[in-house]
Amino acid sequence: KNKKYIDLAYKQLDKGYGYSKSIFNVYDSDNIYKSWIESKTNIFFNIFNISFCDVAENWQLGLQDPATPSMEGMINFHNYIMIFLITIGTFVLWMLYKVMTDFNSEVHSTPERFTHSSTLEIVWTIIPAIVLMFIAVPSFGLLYSLDELIDPTLTLKIVGHQWYWSYEYSDYTTLEGGESLNFDSYLIATSDLNVGTFRLLEVDNRVMLPTNTHIRLLLTAADVLHCWSVPSFGIKVDACPGRLSQASLFIKREGTYYGQCSEICGVNHGFMPIVVRGISVDNFVKWIGSKLEDLVITE
Repeated sequence: KNKKYIDLAYKQLDKGYGYSKSIFNVYDSDNIYKSWIESKTNIFFNIFNISFCDVAENWQLGLQDPATPSMEGMINFHNYIMIFLITIGTFVLWMLYKVMTDFNSEVHSTPERFTHSSTLEIVWTIIPAIVLMFIAVPSFGLLYSLDELIDPTLTLKIVGHQWYWSYEYSDYTTLEGGESLNFDSYLIATSDLNVGTFRLLEVDNRVMLPTNTHIRLLLTAADVLHCWSVPSFGIKVDACPGRLSQASLFIKREGTYYGQCSEICGVNHGFMPIVVRGISVDNFVKWIGSKLEDLVITE
């Protein structure tokens, strides 16, 4: 019954994907094979109790599992830098140990009388410069990749308020009136939570986004500074009043991702959670179609 809205959503996705709804139907056999692979993968994950960590855990020390290429790059860069940190830290501790054990009045009663060493000064200047170069080169590549915005298929507008978030899918409008899909997202009170949901992290309206799709995020605020932050995405963008910030997003896998406002914005700063649901393109198109139809009925 909402065929016209589904056709409209597919038409919008054609801009970025380059194929139409009819081609989706051509690949039904591939989708069946893909579903079979996914079912076998789910059995493997369930048997060995393997799951992705898309929300913070008690006493968690490490990073959350990545869901975007940018977060994967950040984690890889973090692990890469740890090699230098451990090496340098071990060397410094060893030097301190040698100084305390080999250069004291009991072991070395006659102190050395020198003020400087040109060779040593050259070495401890060149080696740190080389280390910094090995750290800087990959960091520049990661930094530029984070700012790279590939031609987006979908645009999501995010507005921060005291103390809730507003979202707008401006690419999709109703056929009658041209009003875009938008809604507010509030924290669910502890007394209203269902079993299995997270306290202070669950919202009444989740953001639905398609996987394997280039998405553009436009952020601003209506009152004070806010910050839209989702650790699994590797995104932490300030929402400033009177200013439009931009970020790119490419979700690689389906799942539910949690975040919070990361800028102190008032007394209820800790009650502005973010919940993003990554779903397949087909399910996203159906969701958009049903929402647009509900919007027309409400009008």
